[in-house]
This record gives sequence, structure tokens and C-alpha cells, in this order.
Amino acid sequence: MSEALAVLHGDFGRAALYRIDKPMVMHAHREGHLIFHLGGAHGDLAIGDARVISDDATGAAISPWEPHSFDLVGSGACLNLVLYIKPMWFLETSRSAEFALSFGRPSIRRTRQIELAVKRLTGLLLDAESPSLFDGYLFEMASLCFEQSWRGLGERDALSIGKGRFSDYRVRRSLRLMQENFTEDMEMDWLAREAGLSRPHFFKLFRKQMGITPNLYLNTLRAEQAIDDLMHSVKSVTEISFDLGFSSQASFTRFFSSNVGIPPSDYRRVAHVS
Repeated sequence: MSEALAVLHGDFGRAALYRIDKPMVMHAHREGHLIFHLGGAHGDLAIGDARVISDDATGAAISPWEPHSFDLVGSGACLNLVLYIKPMWFLETSRSAEFALSFGRPSIRRTRQIELAVKRLTGLLLDAESPSLFDGYLFEMASLCFEQSWRGLGERDALSIGKGRFSDYRVRRSLRLMQENFTEDMEMDWLAREAGLSRPHFFKLFRKQMGITPNLYLNTLRAEQAIDDLMHSVKSVTEISFDLGFSSQASFTRFFSSNVGIPPSDYRRVAHVS
């Protein structure tokens, strides 16, 4: 069974050591996402239209809201360092408007510097007594990966990423409706009508502006709320399941495992805040 060895939440976002033995469905995060293989089977990631094999030489970089899925190469489980980096934290820490957190390429070559950062962050996650050091090492790692991902692509490409996102008022309205009603059984036909569009036109416009489908966006909202409840409430997993609109704890556990990587009870057991 997939399990978490360590999970840390902080101003930067969250970081985890996951042992994964099952595929993860197509999903997305509002954070920038870095994945580094630590042992076991290699990972096979579909990131947008690209494919990245996560192994001892290559890591994966996923921009905010970029759809991606995860599978295993061969049999057995894999151990990964998984980082979720808040774009605003990265921007404020860098103190530069040029550092909007969108990666140029999805594959990251594990240079000596990046390898050292991977080992430092892994050690800090396992040693929960030194969380104050984590932010600095994480920013160093994220900056190295960001700079490498854009090397040779040009400044113009970096600045064009995300241009036009959220600009259509109909997409903005649908985002607000989903944020207000994501715990309900929301029909896509109703959402399209509320946006003043046919269902096909709505899906096409939403994907063009957001990079993901409305369904994936809803799943992201539910997964984020589930993580927040697991971290900051005393509600049982069953209560969280029903509050998020799932018909049973089992269906919620399947959803959480396929989107986050591990069961919700396991996440709550190991997660802590820096």
C-alpha cells in the first residue's frame, strides 16, 4: 500500500516523502510541483503533452495548474521526494517579478547542486527537529530547477506563460461558482448555463484559459479542502468524506489516494506544520 514517511506544511506550501505503489490519475495543483526519485521503481509521468521518466538522473517539474498523472515503470513501489511550492511564496522570496513560478521544461537534470539539495531536503523531512532550515534550502532547490528549466528557451517564453489566464469573465464566474459550491453534486450542464455558454463551448474556453478541465479544477478544490481538514480540524475521515459530498468514506479514500498519492488517514498521521 502507498504510504507517507513524512509530510511538512509551511509558508512555502508542502513537502513529502511518499512511497507509491499505485498509479495516480490525471490531476492538478495550484502550486508548482517538483518530484525526485529516491529509490525503488522509476516513475513515468505524463505532464501536459510531455512524458518524463523520474529516475536517479532526472526529476520532474510541473507548473501550477498543469495536468499530470503518475505511473510506475515495472513492478514494485517507488520512494519520492515531492514538493508543492506556492507561487506567491516563491515570487515574494525571490523579490523579482521575473520569477513567476512556471517551468520551461518538465524534465530536470539532477546536477551535483540539485542532488545535494535533494539530500538536504530529504534529511530535514526525516529529521522533524529542524523545520526552520527547510524554507531556505527549498528556495535554493526551486530556483535551481526553475533556472535550468528555462535555459536556452529565452526570456520572452517565460514571460508569456499564464498570459490571458482568468481574463474571460465567463471563466471567472465559473471559477467563483465552483469555489462556492465544490462540496455539492455540481452538474457541468448547470455550470455551463450559469456561464452563459453551451457545454462544449464552456469546456473549450475553460481549458484554453486554465489549462485543465472544469472537472479537474473541482477535484483540486476538493483535495485541497480535504488536506486542510485533515491538518486543522478534529473531524473524522468519515465526517470529512460526507462534508465534501462523497457518498461513503471508501469513495473519498479512493479519491484522495488517486489524487494525493496516499490514504487520508496516513496523511493525517505523519503530517505536521513547520
